[in-house]
Amino acid sequence: MDFEGGCYCGAVRYKASGDALFKGQCHCRECQYITGGAANLTMAIPTAGFTYTKGTPKQFTRTDIENAVTREFCGECGTSLGTRSPALPGAILLKVGSFDDPAIFGGPQAAIYTCDKQPFHIIADGVASFDRLPG
Repeated sequence: MDFEGGCYCGAVRYKASGDALFKGQCHCRECQYITGGAANLTMAIPTAGFTYTKGTPKQFTRTDIENAVTREFCGECGTSLGTRSPALPGAILLKVGSFDDPAIFGGPQAAIYTCDKQPFHIIADGVASFDRLPG
C-alpha cells in the first residue's frame, strides 16, 4: 500500500509505503490527551517505507514514565502525525486523521488499552479488545 498524508496547515507532509503491521484503536489516557478525548486511530507501517517529504515535525517524549513513546506533530498547527514506540521498533504508528484518504484505514483490527476506555468510547462489534497490549 502506498499513501500520503500530512498536517492540517500543510507545513509537514509524508509518504508511506508497505503493508500495515497493525491497525489499532488505542484508548490509553495518553492518547486521549492527543486526540482531545477520543480513542486514537493508528496504523503501524515499517519505518523503511516512511519518509517526511516536506517540513520536519516536532517531537515530544515524556521523561517521567518508563518506555515512553515519542510523539511527532506539526509545530505550526499542532496536528498529531505519528508515534514511535519502544514496543514497536522499526515501525511508526501513523495517525489516521493525517492520511490524505483516511478511508484506506478500513477500521481497526483491535482496541488496546481498554483499561482506560471512557464510557463514551465506542468499539465496533467484532473488534478484538485488550486491557493493554496483546501478546
